[in-house]
Amino acid sequence: MRKIIIGVMGAGEGATANDCENAYKLGELIAQAGWILLTGGRNVGVMEVASQGAKSANGLTIGILPGNQADGVSEAVDIAIITDMGNARNNINVLSSHVVIACGMGAGTASEISLAVKANKATILLNNDTQTQAFFRKLSPENLYIVESVEEAITTVKAILAKN
Repeated sequence: MRKIIIGVMGAGEGATANDCENAYKLGELIAQAGWILLTGGRNVGVMEVASQGAKSANGLTIGILPGNQADGVSEAVDIAIITDMGNARNNINVLSSHVVIACGMGAGTASEISLAVKANKATILLNNDTQTQAFFRKLSPENLYIVESVEEAITTVKAILAKN
C-alpha cells in the first residue's frame, strides 16, 4: 500500500514566529499519524521546522530541493530529492502530496497553492489573512479548506483521506 505523504508548504526566510511554531507542530502530528512529511527541504523557515517537528516524533521526511546539489538542505530531511528545477520544483511538491497544507504565506507558498488548485488537490490553509483566504476560496471552493489551528488542520487531513 502506498504511504500517505502530507506536504507542508510555507515561507522560508520570511516565515513568522507563529508560522514556525505551527509548522513544527504540524510536522510532529504528521509523524505521529504515521504519514510522511514532504517539504521544500531547505534549512530555513517552515521547511526546516516542519521537518524538525516530524523528526522529533521519529517521522520520515522528504525534501524537494530547488538546486543541483544538496547545499542548504535541512539536517532533519531524510530523503533529499535534488531537482535543479528552481521554483518549478513546486509542482513536484504539490503533485507528490496526498494533501497540501499551506502554513503561512510567501510567494512560493502562493505558487504551490495555485498549482494545487489547478491540479484539484485538497489544500488546507493555516493562515489567518482573510484576503488570502478569500482569493484562494474563490479559485477552489470545493478543494480548499481553511483552518485556524494545527489540530484542526490534522483533523481535516484525516477527513480528506477518509473520503478518498
